[in-house]
Amino acid sequence: MDQPLNSSETARWVSWKRANDAVLAAVAQEIHDAAGLSAADFAVLSRVIEEGDGRMPQQDLGAMLEWKRARLSRQLSRMADRGLLWREEAPGRRVLIVATREGRTALGAARPAHARAVRRALFERVPAPDGDAFWSALDAVAAPPRAAPPTS
Repeated sequence: MDQPLNSSETARWVSWKRANDAVLAAVAQEIHDAAGLSAADFAVLSRVIEEGDGRMPQQDLGAMLEWKRARLSRQLSRMADRGLLWREEAPGRRVLIVATREGRTALGAARPAHARAVRRALFERVPAPDGDAFWSALDAVAAPPRAAPPTS
């Protein structure tokens, strides 16, 4: 059985969680203040509008967001109730998600707020030259795990 984290590892883990939470909260608040969108609203609209040119199969959106079907369905229903998007039947029993003018306007207001918040909450706090090492380490953490070498 693996040993519990030691005090140094625990401190680093807590710092990681606090940093992640602080950045995400700052970005979410800025987006909400600028456009009245939640972080989930922003995630959906940015994918549908910027990756799907305003319309996207619901299944593709779920795969992009890596959300379970129930979560995506609830989120889309809330957004449809607020006039940010609608669902459209498509051939093959597929459902297309279509951004409304209101959704496009909201994303347009949120996009600069998102950039401002990311820069202020993250990029400005990790200045060069230390930033290069930080981003390299982060890329290593984010990379898919390598397969274990085969055993003979």
